[in-house]
Amino acid sequence: MKSKSMELHKKLSPKDINCGIITLSDSKSREDSSNDRSGHYIKEKLEAKYTIKLKKIIPDEKDLLIKTIEEMITEKIDVIITTGGTGIESRDITIETVEPLFDKKLDGFGEIFRQKSYEELGSGALLSRATAGIYKKVIIISMPGSPNAVQTGLEIFINELNHLVNHARR
Repeated sequence: MKSKSMELHKKLSPKDINCGIITLSDSKSREDSSNDRSGHYIKEKLEAKYTIKLKKIIPDEKDLLIKTIEEMITEKIDVIITTGGTGIESRDITIETVEPLFDKKLDGFGEIFRQKSYEELGSGALLSRATAGIYKKVIIISMPGSPNAVQTGLEIFINELNHLVNHARR
């Protein structure tokens, strides 16, 4: 059943959304991004509907991730998508870095992501720590680094970004 108020909110939502993409990886080269399959997939899918203003590859370093997020906010980015660094290994710092920044956490994204992952992978979905939230009126969505995980995540939110940004700006 469709919600009339949700449909109205979507209709009144901004059409031009500026996006930034951050790939966290200790192995991918910042000079040669040709091996950044997940980052390229995100860019390809998002630019069909939205504007990609910035795309960066950074190492798994907390201070650098915060600095990159702040730079993107300064550049008037509406949505920041991160890929990588969400696992449970000691170098995976994305979740521990972004969640304390959130003014509001969007629990539904992680819940739906893990449910869809469970349907696709089984109990391996327990390793997923995908998350989303709002920081300084900017949507931040953090997904694992695998191309399959990125595809799963994008399917959840790509058609909802205008609506999310509309509410985040208020």
